[in-house]
Amino acid sequence: MNVKDRVAVVTGSGQGIGKGIAETLAAAGAKVVVNDLYPEKVDEVVAEFEAAGYEVTGYAGDVSVAEGANGLIDTAVDTYGRIDILVNNVGMARDGWLAKMSEEDWDLVLQVNLKSQFLTCKAAASHMMEQQYGRIINISSRAWLGGPGQANYAASKGAVISLTRTLALEMARYGVTANAIAPALVDTPLFRGLKEEVQERLVKTIPAKRVGTPGDIGNAALFFAADESSYVTGQTLYVCGGRSLGAG
Repeated sequence: MNVKDRVAVVTGSGQGIGKGIAETLAAAGAKVVVNDLYPEKVDEVVAEFEAAGYEVTGYAGDVSVAEGANGLIDTAVDTYGRIDILVNNVGMARDGWLAKMSEEDWDLVLQVNLKSQFLTCKAAASHMMEQQYGRIINISSRAWLGGPGQANYAASKGAVISLTRTLALEMARYGVTANAIAPALVDTPLFRGLKEEVQERLVKTIPAKRVGTPGDIGNAALFFAADESSYVTGQTLYVCGGRSLGAG
């Protein structure tokens, strides 16, 4: 899976899944732009990657607003001269039953999970079209299939899949692919913050009987990002230990 010297932008890569994706791409030879809302997280990951010998730069900013999304893509182009791979990973959850869900929680989740992807894809599209090459990888979730208490989150992640399919149709003629990854439970700070009994209950819903790792998602992203995947577009790959096969 060749990504050597490709320029990759990974949103929300200050920790968790995003960091795992960025590290996998960097280890495979890509030049990586790390992004997070918090500058200290960006600095920490950049320092760690530089110590490992990876080519990396950082951008701290909110990609759910146009200024931040445009600034991130501009950083990649200004630093490395191009953008080849865009991984839209940034996301959040504000779970609650629909009857009690606030309009603020609905709007915020759609803003972060969906509008950020629209904005970064829009900012990157012209560069990828001009160079006749690009890989767009949008992180959705198994939760797009629906789940009690997750109306906003599920709706946002379902919309990500629809956005991805539309991008694939619009961009194919320019040598640009667009694909989605739908993880389930992954070993991140958010998961580890749950009570132990909750973690155990959730693991029982996974046929593989384990949670995923950021590296598991990184390997899927590497496949979609590679030169060799030029004939794969508009697809959604579940990386979920089989959880998408049931209603759990």
